[in-house]
Amino acid sequence: MKSIYDPPFIVKKIFGQFYWETTNNKILLTFDDGPNAGTTEKILSILSDLKIKALFFCAGNNIERQDGLAKEIISSGHVIGNHSFNHKVLTKLSKEELLSEINNFNKLLMEKYNYKVKYFRPPYGRINLRLRKILRETDMKCVMWNLLTYDYKKELKKVNFIINKYLSENSIIVLHDSNKTKDIVVDSIKFIAETADKKGFIFGEPHECLK
Repeated sequence: MKSIYDPPFIVKKIFGQFYWETTNNKILLTFDDGPNAGTTEKILSILSDLKIKALFFCAGNNIERQDGLAKEIISSGHVIGNHSFNHKVLTKLSKEELLSEINNFNKLLMEKYNYKVKYFRPPYGRINLRLRKILRETDMKCVMWNLLTYDYKKELKKVNFIINKYLSENSIIVLHDSNKTKDIVVDSIKFIAETADKKGFIFGEPHECLK
């Protein structure tokens, strides 16, 4: 059932200004929840080997704890996106709390790295009309997905099945930069790259995939 991995059409229609797929028919790799010691390093290494640039949706509190890894993500030519400051379910927050989660992240990146954040992804993929309105007001581009790998379940066979069956040329793929995925993340990325190559698909960089 594809809707388990790719959100339903009606949701995409209601939130039509969000990115659900790439705009240039190239694959975009995204990583949620980092930076995370023991995982981020592995991801950066294999991405370097494969010459792939990715979009890392980080949590602000993790950046505070792993300042060096966040710097390495940027210096390696990848893009950091806003995944909120404390990784809360944003749809349960007041407008003021929601704005604080978004703005405090952006402020942190500007103060630490002189880095302007352009892209946003809500924790757990939870969205509503109020969040849509606030993102418009804060000039943030919301990047969702059309291929959820369920890598956080720690089952490489499941990831491989999903990729083999549902990978498309315009896939925005969700992987996770966390303790849950550190034992399978490298093999997951390798399998995605191998499958893309077999199907004749290519990877794009975040800014070109999200025009």
